[in-house]
Amino acid sequence: MSSSIAPDLCVIGAGSGGLAVAAGAAQMGAEVVLVERGAMGGDCLNFGCVPSKSLLAAARIADLWRRGAELGIAYARPCIDFAAVAESVQRVIAAIAPNDSVERFEGLGVRVLRAEARFAGPRTVRAGDVEIRPRRFVIATGSQPAIPPIRGLDDVPYLTNETVFANRQLPEHLIVIGGGPIGVEMAQAHCRLGVRVTVLDIGPLLPRDDPELAAILAKRLSSEGIVCRPGTEIAGIERTEKTVVVRLASGEQISGSHLLIATGRRPTIEALDLPAAGIASTANGITVDARLRTTNRRAFAIGDVAGGPQFTHIALYHAGIVIRNALFRIPAKVDYRALPWVTYTDPELAQVGLTEAASGAIGEVPRVLRWRFAENDRAQTERQTEGLVKVVTRSNGRILGASILGAGAGDLILPWVLAISQRLKIGALANLIVPYPTRGEASKRAAGSYYTPTLFSARTRRLVRLLARFG
Repeated sequence: MSSSIAPDLCVIGAGSGGLAVAAGAAQMGAEVVLVERGAMGGDCLNFGCVPSKSLLAAARIADLWRRGAELGIAYARPCIDFAAVAESVQRVIAAIAPNDSVERFEGLGVRVLRAEARFAGPRTVRAGDVEIRPRRFVIATGSQPAIPPIRGLDDVPYLTNETVFANRQLPEHLIVIGGGPIGVEMAQAHCRLGVRVTVLDIGPLLPRDDPELAAILAKRLSSEGIVCRPGTEIAGIERTEKTVVVRLASGEQISGSHLLIATGRRPTIEALDLPAAGIASTANGITVDARLRTTNRRAFAIGDVAGGPQFTHIALYHAGIVIRNALFRIPAKVDYRALPWVTYTDPELAQVGLTEAASGAIGEVPRVLRWRFAENDRAQTERQTEGLVKVVTRSNGRILGASILGAGAGDLILPWVLAISQRLKIGALANLIVPYPTRGEASKRAAGSYYTPTLFSARTRRLVRLLARFG
């Protein structure tokens, strides 16, 4: 028999954003129903951030093992059990899974329904045999791999981020289509685990990042044996008895044992029947305003499905915006000015705010500050000197953006995120006391270089000599 409930919030989707809304709202006293048809934890836990970074960690150990001789420590060639590596990744997922489990959320007071949600009207969702009529909806159904319309692709086996971590067979030659963060991370991880890898993309690698730093990273990937082919058009894909063959528009053919599609994401909205709820959407996702409200005044959309930046930390940020709007009627709005993102290759590539090219596109004449890790003592001690800190400011010192390529760049970007979010000038970073020796000194030195032309100018030297006359 069907039943009907009327909670304060109905959250559809138990990924990072949906879980954050459900947990926060329930602990603040709201009655919450959470609907999820698939795995708790969503893409991030099961197919995204957690398994990918776990695989990269294993690959980094293999790489360090090979490079021991550079530090006077010789090892035998690493013996890689690819299936065991994959199992270790699953153990990491299993260790984190209790935080996202049904049991935990029911313990917080959330009613969890394991069913597919479908709108039956502007105020109603059906989940299995339950009719839900909440005060507010929060749609947090995330995204899924976008499969490009390549001729023949439907007839060949391929991996995506949703299946690659279940693979237990060491590929002989992995062909990656897509040079974005997922593509290059998986390329480096597999290469370091003993796989021959080719990356193909119709455009440049990592097109959203600073081109200068992305080019340095691409050179590093190539030095490790990854064949990077940006600007490559694919005409079709075929399957032979033992291989997958990618035919390029130039007529060249590339044969591989495995194919990974990493060409972006598309919103997961098909099953929702959004028109029944009066909720507008496009191919990019659900249409929302700055408060994340949909065209149905009772519904919000957050995370990947909302058509904006597709990062787990954005979904978590959205959760806070929605809780303020839905529970407290505070008109909180999104602000992406200080949005950071990281590609977790080795070295890592991190970005916040505007790149040099983007600042020029909006009419700014930026000042560009750089400090190489080759000039950083901590980087030298750990033999990780590749990369640099690159900062873009206005002429008055207001910080517009920062890009970092280097070990731990994802952590090093945080002070720049704070500076941009608080509209600080470069002096705030230049005048910090930074512990020695740390990579964080590179950020301070980059900031300090803003003042170099003035401090060491002929005018300053004349002033010093003048003041010296007074004793």
